Amino acid sequence: MQITSTTLTRLAAAAAITSGLIFIGVQLGHPPLDAVTITSTEMAIRDSLKVLMAGLALVGITGMYLRQVKETGVLGLVGYTLFAVGWLLILGTAFASAFVLPAIADTNPAYVNDVLAAITGGTPDGDIGLLARVIQLQGVGYLAGGLTFGIALYRARVLTRWAAVLLALSGLITAALSVMPETLYRLLAWPNGIAMVALGYSLWLSTHTASTNTSSLTNSSKGSPAPQP
Repeated sequence: MQITSTTLTRLAAAAAITSGLIFIGVQLGHPPLDAVTITSTEMAIRDSLKVLMAGLALVGITGMYLRQVKETGVLGLVGYTLFAVGWLLILGTAFASAFVLPAIADTNPAYVNDVLAAITGGTPDGDIGLLARVIQLQGVGYLAGGLTFGIALYRARVLTRWAAVLLALSGLITAALSVMPETLYRLLAWPNGIAMVALGYSLWLSTHTASTNTSSLTNSSKGSPAPQP
């Protein structure tokens, strides 16, 4: 199979769509997080899916950025970098929730509860060390990156603009929901998830448009008479 830029862009589009669907799906019926539930099989599956979701999101937003580097300019670079850092740190905390916290939940439940409280936007009772700074940086990257990247995508006029607006607003919605009860906090997945699905689908469609334009130019050049000396 020949690997082309179109193939890679379509893979990125599929990654974005899948990430958005997982983001929404894993939040449905999500149990409260504590040192007991984190060791359950259900949470092992959910947290493993969150690791996959974050990895796919990184691939997806990278494809979106590379598809419109010139159109998004410096704002796009800043937004992409911040957003990518946010998703990379989300991948790390999701990995910790899936494979590290369950292993120490029995021996140090207080620490696990504090970490889970910080991850879900709460205030831990004890000291969780540098992890607290990592989670704060994760939030800044996700919120500021989503806002900036969404604005850059909107201005570029390459992908669906309403989805770019939703991506930008999802950061503000997340900030508002983070101070609400956990049942409402879970709703933060919907705006971002829908935006990722829509942007991924738009990215996929853009490859068809680009292919059609390329084919038209090729056929046109073939049909043109050769220049005379």
